[in-house]
Amino acid sequence: MTEQGVKNPNADLTSLGIEGLNTVYWNLSPKELIDKTLELDLGELADNEALVVDTGEFTGRAPNDRYIVRDEVTDNTVSWGPINKEYDSAKFDVLYDKMMKYFSGRDVYVRDAYACADPKYRLNIRVVNELPWKNLFINNLFLRPTEEEIKTMDPDWVIIAAPDFRAVPEIDGTNGRNFVILNFSRKVILIGGTAYAGEMKKSIFSILNYILPLEKNVLSMHCSANVGRNGDTAIFFGLSGTGKTTLSADPNRSLIGDDEHGWSEESVFNFEGGCYAKCINLSKDTEPQIFDAIKYGTILENVKFFDGTNKIDYTETSKTENTRAAYPIYHIDNAKEPSVGPTPTNIFFLTCDAFGVLPPISRLNARQAMYHFISGYTAKVAGTEAGITEPKLTFSACFGAPFLPLHPTKYAEMLGEKIRESNVKVWLVNTGWTGGPYGTGERMSLPYTRATITAALKGELDNVETVAHPVFGLAMPVSCPGVPAELLNPRNTWSDADAYDNKANDLAKSFVENFEQYASAASEEILAAAPKITVNA
Repeated sequence: MTEQGVKNPNADLTSLGIEGLNTVYWNLSPKELIDKTLELDLGELADNEALVVDTGEFTGRAPNDRYIVRDEVTDNTVSWGPINKEYDSAKFDVLYDKMMKYFSGRDVYVRDAYACADPKYRLNIRVVNELPWKNLFINNLFLRPTEEEIKTMDPDWVIIAAPDFRAVPEIDGTNGRNFVILNFSRKVILIGGTAYAGEMKKSIFSILNYILPLEKNVLSMHCSANVGRNGDTAIFFGLSGTGKTTLSADPNRSLIGDDEHGWSEESVFNFEGGCYAKCINLSKDTEPQIFDAIKYGTILENVKFFDGTNKIDYTETSKTENTRAAYPIYHIDNAKEPSVGPTPTNIFFLTCDAFGVLPPISRLNARQAMYHFISGYTAKVAGTEAGITEPKLTFSACFGAPFLPLHPTKYAEMLGEKIRESNVKVWLVNTGWTGGPYGTGERMSLPYTRATITAALKGELDNVETVAHPVFGLAMPVSCPGVPAELLNPRNTWSDADAYDNKANDLAKSFVENFEQYASAASEEILAAAPKITVNA
């Protein structure tokens, strides 16, 4: 076995049970990893010098193939069910040993990184990859220790990712050949059978969603965050595809992070050191910061070139609509370093309303904020998960249910406490449809969405007259700078007002039915924020 790169002199993969390796590449530079990827014919450079790769069969997460080992640590703390599927501890040990033997005679790429920009909550991570570009992904997406730090750091958690290792379902107890398994006792994450790099990112998010609320009294959040020149932090909740990355990339504000954060008593801090932006239909005109961030060192997943060129066609979706750009946060010119800001002044709940019922922006009171946070209404956007080809109505608790090991009420209670303790303003923003549902109406204009958020951030909506939505009770402003007044009340955008009323009624019923699973644990105040069904279907 030979070793190359920068490492802790005490680091030894044999402690993980990995033996008989050919070459171990420790903490290679981005250039070295790009060169290795090109040498192995695993990618190619675009005309903007970004590294273009293909993730193979899986172009998104596979939530049905994610498991948590059930043992004495997790038995009474994890909220078990269809999201947090239990995995047998003994089967994990067997699968682990098989996976370690798989590496014998192969090259591996090891990276030391960490999560949580606030040093009080730092989590050291070691990642063992089968593919060099996936090791570059870790460099881009997580926080990067210095060479001197690497020489002394030991991991709190280990990720072992081997796309070409496949489980045998009837033996290993998995649904298919691919799997993601979190073991909180051994502090190991196993990922096999899939090359989709987002599985590594979201696995770390999942463990932080367990550790921080349970052990550190920090609210972990699926959100982006930025901060203005006056030190006003804004956070943006929302599932993939609702606009977290796009709307937080504001040239007039410093980016704290685009996807995952913690809210402590003193700060909002990024978990990561990079961005994982959707790039379907990307253009310099609509998203200049993201467009300019795609350059040498960036990884582009599953994009296609214009025929006969190496120029990227961002509109091409033959492989997937979930094309992605993974780049370090310093590719954004106004990224905040370190990625830490004050506690928030504004909170935005982003929802992609496929029904076209909700207004482009509305103000929520505390009880409405709790209700909508627990509900987490949106549409799953095409391409973000295997099998999703068009927007699909869904409720995702806390706007991140697939990544929450604890019961959703734990996170909701923490948010409620923070809202009560602070003077934060909470807004619901619809980035979905207007003038009708999906298939009839139109997707909300990005410039109008930006205008509503800018107005809220500047305080320009604080004293504007509002009207209450007849079903959802939301406070809808009657005017907003940069947005036509007729768009602010969604009923006015439909050609058939009765059809709108019926659709609003349908959506309200869906909210009420979904909330039944949380009703027994919710206070009367929160329950009073439920939509009122006012018309007959």
